[in-house]
Amino acid sequence: MVKDFRRWFRSRRIGVLMGGTSAERSISLKTGQAILQSLQRQGFRALAIDAARPLPEALKKNKIDFAYLALHGTGGEDGCVQGLLEWLKIPYTGSGVFASAAAMDKKASKSLFDAAKLPTAPWYALNKPGGMGSRLGYPVVVKPASQGSAVGVSIVKKAKDWPAALKDAFRYDTTVIIEKFLQGPEVTVGILGLQALPIIEILPQHHRPFYDFHAKYAPGGSRHILPARISAAQARRVTELAQAACQILGIRAVARVDFIVDRRLGPCLLEVNTIPGMTNTSLLPDAARAAGIDFDMLVLKIAEYSVAP
Repeated sequence: MVKDFRRWFRSRRIGVLMGGTSAERSISLKTGQAILQSLQRQGFRALAIDAARPLPEALKKNKIDFAYLALHGTGGEDGCVQGLLEWLKIPYTGSGVFASAAAMDKKASKSLFDAAKLPTAPWYALNKPGGMGSRLGYPVVVKPASQGSAVGVSIVKKAKDWPAALKDAFRYDTTVIIEKFLQGPEVTVGILGLQALPIIEILPQHHRPFYDFHAKYAPGGSRHILPARISAAQARRVTELAQAACQILGIRAVARVDFIVDRRLGPCLLEVNTIPGMTNTSLLPDAARAAGIDFDMLVLKIAEYSVAP
């Protein structure tokens, strides 16, 4: 545990790890640049490290002794980079190897949620394309097990659309998750340290069918409604479930937990994001701002909670 965090952090040479090789590279670069500019603005010794290059060599060459993770998707958010940094004995932001891997793998995280009796949509996993159709009927959500930013996700309303959705999802992963489609508002809860931030309701714009890649990152692609238009009882339940999900997975420092508040089942967990986006359209900075935490303070608190919980 670091007692005098600011003094310790100012003595570090900070590498902001961004980019990488996942399908979310472009968003990671935006997140990374926002974090880098914040750290430099606050007077810290920070530089950009593109994780698409040989990473151990880049970390050694630049004498990095603290890694600020701005990576999204496979190779950066799934425990791989975290394991490398553990081996190199370089402290880093966010969750450790297990929590990162379990949160990124929807089959693993949903199995843990089911075991803990935390509500999530009825689901099953497929390891190869095929089958006559969905075992859950229609509509269903088809998604790769280990992708973020809604990459490869489809809503299948009719049997004729099933083969194309599976083909698209299997482009990104060897395991695909089939979930029963839930009816109700999508909301998200940012977790900072042990604190749950104000709940945001996500409303896709431009006739988008759900909170897809365009809705997440295009300017005007979605509205962030804060506070979320759910009842006080539902809000309490969402917050409790978000904190419970993070505890089960072993999340550290920061996360964003996504839900559908189903009309029949109530709040149901979708997934836990261990490296939330920090772009100008991202949800976590909006939630932090509503709690009185500006962007620079948010960047610093994530680092502080990572090494001095």
